[in-house]
Amino acid sequence: MSLRLYNTLSGRLEEFRPLERNQVRMYTCGPTVYDYAHIGNYRTFVFQDILRRVFKYRGFEVRHVMNVTDVDDRTIRNARAAGLELRDYTAKYIEAFHVDRQLLCLETPEVIARATDHIDDMAALIQTLIDKGYAYRAEGSVYYRVEKFKEYGKLSKIDFSGIRPGARVDSDNYDKADARDFVLWKAAKEGEPFWNTPLGPGRPGWHIECSVMSMKYLGPTFDIHSGGSDLVFPHHENEIAQSEAATGKPFVHTWLHSEHLIVNGEKMSKSLGNFFTLRDLIAKGFKPTAIRYLLASVPFRRPLNFTFDGIHQAQQSLDRLRNFRFRLTMEKFPPGETNELQKAAVKARQTFEEALDDNLNTAEALGAVFSLVREANTAMDRGEFHDGDRPVFLDLLERWDRIFAVLDDNDYARLRQFGFVQELEAALSHSSARPQADGPAAGTGDGHRASLMAESLPEKEIQRRISERETARRRGDFARADLIRKELLEAGVILEDTKSGVRWKRK
Repeated sequence: MSLRLYNTLSGRLEEFRPLERNQVRMYTCGPTVYDYAHIGNYRTFVFQDILRRVFKYRGFEVRHVMNVTDVDDRTIRNARAAGLELRDYTAKYIEAFHVDRQLLCLETPEVIARATDHIDDMAALIQTLIDKGYAYRAEGSVYYRVEKFKEYGKLSKIDFSGIRPGARVDSDNYDKADARDFVLWKAAKEGEPFWNTPLGPGRPGWHIECSVMSMKYLGPTFDIHSGGSDLVFPHHENEIAQSEAATGKPFVHTWLHSEHLIVNGEKMSKSLGNFFTLRDLIAKGFKPTAIRYLLASVPFRRPLNFTFDGIHQAQQSLDRLRNFRFRLTMEKFPPGETNELQKAAVKARQTFEEALDDNLNTAEALGAVFSLVREANTAMDRGEFHDGDRPVFLDLLERWDRIFAVLDDNDYARLRQFGFVQELEAALSHSSARPQADGPAAGTGDGHRASLMAESLPEKEIQRRISERETARRRGDFARADLIRKELLEAGVILEDTKSGVRWKRK
């Protein structure tokens, strides 16, 4: 089965075929660094990471470019309010994004392009648009002449036949169906950063930035452009108009857009108290792998309802998979193979891959693996799982994790690496002091503390303690063995002694 993706431009599901041999050239809209990125942003970034990983899984060579918008209306406004130079202000949030990206196991794009490093390129493209009659000067600024580009609206499918020529908009963000001429270059204003270019002193508009950076590194026509659905109009519509007018060539073959994230059934907003960054969730004791799993669990073209209960369910799902892998690697099974289980594993891999090929249907891809895990666990409990069955099951888990990147329990090490241990320990202390009241998953303080402690205890440490307990039992030191069980239980880890060995799970 070939990979099929829903192309916003054509409005239909299409078989993906790269424009050049086996190489995928992909541009993704990255963060605007006026503040910390929020979980709605990361829903899109996780989708883009999964897309990248699926291309690589299917054997494509990927050249991925992501932009960082470090000059626009919001970054300038916030830098002025903070009393900082623009470059100094945005540096903090660029670094924060790189840390968040690693915490969520987002692969590093081949190029991360910062807008302020490409000002001369932007001025050159704007001059080309002026020379071709698609742009004009007005009061020191330069505007794109929307009426001149006859295909304007082909991405958003909005009817702009009644465009009123000559009306202009200077803001980077404006309302849907507001098809006035948009700004390409903004004349310098007092108190704002500016660059001296042949266009005169000023700064670029938001939309020209992505046209320039994508074509600089990927060429005038490339395979994939993706972002959130809120970018379809005006941002991506304007990118097409600018780029195709300048080059005379098609800009992007396939446009992919992820749908919105809502929180507890409501639009995320600071005024509603349901606005969360990744750091906010870490401070509440939630693990990045569980957050990534939840963000990936709903196919990208469906809205995602983000809840704290959903994060807990994600963590429980991860625990089931990790426990299953632990059984696969640590338990002893009788020699031989089980034909039915081997066939089931092959079928699960096929279903997993077909689901991803079907417009990245992550929900079905997850379901295929969990169905197989249930079947295998039942076979293990009945003594019907054999030693020769291990490789095909381990291979499936490894393939699954190439895409989802959550199976290794290394959150605590990464949190420690990036200096988040204090936040995590504060969350543990806070949760034990009083009941949580943050959402539908809230429970008693002691229960939440145990869950957090279990989530922060690395899998390798759990396995080490289990081995230590087994050693104590073999030498008859049952008091020591019971103490280890009690300590693990207090940390939120439950041990179960079975005839095939010790199994464990997190509360």
